[in-house]
Amino acid sequence: MISKKTEQLVIATVGFFWAFLMWFSTAAFSTSIDSAFGLTTGGLALLASSALWLAPPGRVIAGWAADRFGAHNTFALILAYSGLMSIASAFATNYDVLFVERLIVASAGISFVVGIQHVSQWFDDHEIGTAEGIYAGTGNAGAGVGALVLPRLYGTNFGDAFLHLGIVALVIAVVYKWRGEPAKDVATAETARSNSGIKDTLYVWTRFAAIGLMLAYAMSFGLEIAMNSWLPTYYASGFQDAIAGLGFTSVAAIQTAAGTFAAVQSFNASLFRPFSGYMSDLWQRKGWTPYPFLSAEQEYAPRVHWLMTALLLITLMMCALTVAGTMGLLPVSVVVLAGFGIAVSFGTGGVFAIVPLMFKDRPGIAAGFIGGISTAGGIVYPLVFGWIPDIHMGYAAVAIVFFVPFIAFFVWAMRSEQSLSEHGIGSRERWLGSEKPTNAVPGGDD
Repeated sequence: MISKKTEQLVIATVGFFWAFLMWFSTAAFSTSIDSAFGLTTGGLALLASSALWLAPPGRVIAGWAADRFGAHNTFALILAYSGLMSIASAFATNYDVLFVERLIVASAGISFVVGIQHVSQWFDDHEIGTAEGIYAGTGNAGAGVGALVLPRLYGTNFGDAFLHLGIVALVIAVVYKWRGEPAKDVATAETARSNSGIKDTLYVWTRFAAIGLMLAYAMSFGLEIAMNSWLPTYYASGFQDAIAGLGFTSVAAIQTAAGTFAAVQSFNASLFRPFSGYMSDLWQRKGWTPYPFLSAEQEYAPRVHWLMTALLLITLMMCALTVAGTMGLLPVSVVVLAGFGIAVSFGTGGVFAIVPLMFKDRPGIAAGFIGGISTAGGIVYPLVFGWIPDIHMGYAAVAIVFFVPFIAFFVWAMRSEQSLSEHGIGSRERWLGSEKPTNAVPGGDD
């Protein structure tokens, strides 16, 4: 018989996997939707980008709600309304109605921060990285599974797919509400609930470490979802001749090949995320702090050093993609892309191996801020990629213009020997008063 905390991890992971499956299911049927409603290229682009519109504010609200009302209630609600809307979208006969319904379905992606909060309330400090990595890595795989499996199961019949996805979401919502519990004990749940006011929110948002982690997540997950939407276009346009040389000559064949290359990034970014969480736990146990420009004194310092390694690797891989592309080396580009996906997973796993420990008493608020605002990168980066005249130079441009300053801020925020509460805009006393929270930890949310 599995333990209670394992059961909660399984429920959260299944719920998140299905939420991601619904989030990106629209993209899996874009061609069929185009055929059914006669969309323009601009209409297709708008439909694709709409999947991200509600993520930044939605995750912020969802994280707060997880602290305030419990993750099991919040996650069940998200699955219920997105499932009902998915069912409704199966019967849409007007594109405008379908667009609005699928926009609401796509908000299922905000559930990520709810599950992060839920898992953090059940697992101990020494295992939190691995547990969060399993949750997030398995859940993220829902996007890739949807792209590969849904068209093969349903062909062009997107209505049936949306109907069945919605029905299963409702079933999972019932199970989550029935079997889910907010925390391992009443005191832990009450601490999160009592620290969910507006001043608590502003306190978290004004901590420099929280901003640094948000930028790190923009470099990793924000980049991951940007690449999910950009890479098929990149390979189809940037390596058209090389792909044709492999025997893919028709438009459909080129798109299939480009999508296959792009999937390398998505699957590696999901597959290695649990490993990243494990590595964060390992670095913490071993006390590894190799970077002299980062703090070695904070209780969670080794985890910060592991994340720094990931951020450096992501930046180097972006530059390597530009080099491989400008040299016209398709095989090298795909190999680099595989390494890039691993580096991204190190970043995403590394961030959320720190967040629940740094903000023990406000895990949902912190996860909502860090996991929500950072998704704006998924909208901004593709715009930069498309704006640069040389399609291969966009990666290096983003690395230099965005990532170098992001890393500089991260280093500045994380090198401080001050406690988290004092290293920000205003002290803890300024925002919250002088009382100590229940679960204070040295160097953390104290």
